[in-house]
Parts: sequence; structure tokens; C-alpha cells
Amino acid sequence: MSGDSAASTLVEIKVKQLEREGKKLSDEELQELRESIRATYEQQMDPRYAAARLWVDAIIDPAQTREVLAEALEAVAHNPDIREFRTGVLQT
Repeated sequence: MSGDSAASTLVEIKVKQLEREGKKLSDEELQELRESIRATYEQQMDPRYAAARLWVDAIIDPAQTREVLAEALEAVAHNPDIREFRTGVLQT
């Protein structure tokens, strides 16, 4: 989802929430909210944002994708005894 699409969706949710509380945003406030959400979304889509929070193991240069994938498959091939994957309880 692009930053603009995400901002539109999140703005709609926020507007509905404010309407339930009896508040109404002006066009200017609505635009400020949309820009704030879009900027935050775009910042958080940067892979460096995820890496700084240790959400990813590495950022791979696209030119090295085959090499990294081959290394991963080679490492997996050394463990033929794979147990069943159980997720437990997933909470979202």
C-alpha cells in the first residue's frame, strides 16, 4: 500500500473516531492530518527503519539476491531433519 493510500485509510478511520466523539475537522486540519500520516508511513516503509528496530536481519543489495538466496538454501540443506512448524497462538 502506498503512503497516500494508507494515509487516506487512516484519515477516514480517525475522522470516524472524531465524529463519534462529536468533533468535526476543518479542511485544513484534515489536510494536515493526512500529510502527517503520509509522512510517518513513508518514513516507516524505509528498510532502515525496520533494521534500526531489529525487525530484519539484513538489508540485501538487489544485485546480491541470488548469492544470498543460494547461501540460505545451502545452509538449509544441511539439516534434513525438519520438525513440524507450530506457531502456537497468534495474536494480532
